[in-house]
Amino acid sequence: MTVRPHTPYKRVAGLAVLLTVAVSLLVLAFSWTSVTSSAKDIPLDVSGPAAQVRAVSAALEAGGSDTFVLTTVDSRAEAVERIENRTALGAVVLDGPPEILTTSAGSPIVSQLLATVAAKLGQQEGAAVTVTDVVPLADTDPRGAGLSVASFPLVLMGLLGGVLFSLIVAGTRQRIAGVVLYSVVGGLAVTAILQPVLQILQGDFLVNAAAIALSTLGTAAFVLGLHSLLGQKGIPLGAITLMFIANPISAATQPAQFLVGPWGAVGQWFVPGSSATLLRDLSYFPDAASLGFSWSVVAVWALAGIALTIAGGVFRKTHVVVDVTPAALEPVAA
Repeated sequence: MTVRPHTPYKRVAGLAVLLTVAVSLLVLAFSWTSVTSSAKDIPLDVSGPAAQVRAVSAALEAGGSDTFVLTTVDSRAEAVERIENRTALGAVVLDGPPEILTTSAGSPIVSQLLATVAAKLGQQEGAAVTVTDVVPLADTDPRGAGLSVASFPLVLMGLLGGVLFSLIVAGTRQRIAGVVLYSVVGGLAVTAILQPVLQILQGDFLVNAAAIALSTLGTAAFVLGLHSLLGQKGIPLGAITLMFIANPISAATQPAQFLVGPWGAVGQWFVPGSSATLLRDLSYFPDAASLGFSWSVVAVWALAGIALTIAGGVFRKTHVVVDVTPAALEPVAA
């Protein structure tokens, strides 16, 4: 029986340090956005007589607060339209009895904040202020938790496909065919769970399935492409990019405006952010201005990943090392 040699203590210590660093970075990546986020730059419309609009705007902006970005609109109907296309996350309507318009489907956090604004406005006006949820969450997901929580497993779904098809399947065409088939079948299966079973997703089943499939393909193909170009080191590079960088700034659980600096907007250029926004828009905001952008982002990542995979395969074929040493050229004995 062969006895395996003992691992040197130096290597054991190095592995312990490496794992500690990895876990620390993981904790930092997922905690940083929560700790540093704040309610700011919320797009809020105001409608009503000029004098009242100025008074309410001054109250909301008191003390140099950057909580709201105010836009004056001509009517309640325009405010509703802007909420439905996700240009605004709420509105203060002063055309008649004071009313606050919210959208819990757009952001439960902002809806709660606007309910507080309604209470303060009611104290100023000396009467209760009506709060209307223009685009509410479905009764089957009243807090929006299901839609937010689903984003992380979808990232893992794409990563898992990219890693396994990179390591197990040989051949560029076979790998691409594999991740495409996996994304389509997986998109249908996951949508069947999230829509008819759990009733988290709303809207058209096949459109939602297409969104999940394309998002999965965007993630899986990116990992596949990096592996094709860089070899084994491409897999951790892809995982770090999507899991440690893109996922924490995806704004799946809070408005993108809440993230520090430009990171909320940056996150929408990666698959986790664009796919989370896409599924929310398809479920609740079919007229959203961001729909075209989100579709484009996940499609570009999918196409770029496939292109990288093909480029890596071509590179390997044109750099095949042929052994031309005398020993290799000797005829093989019959």
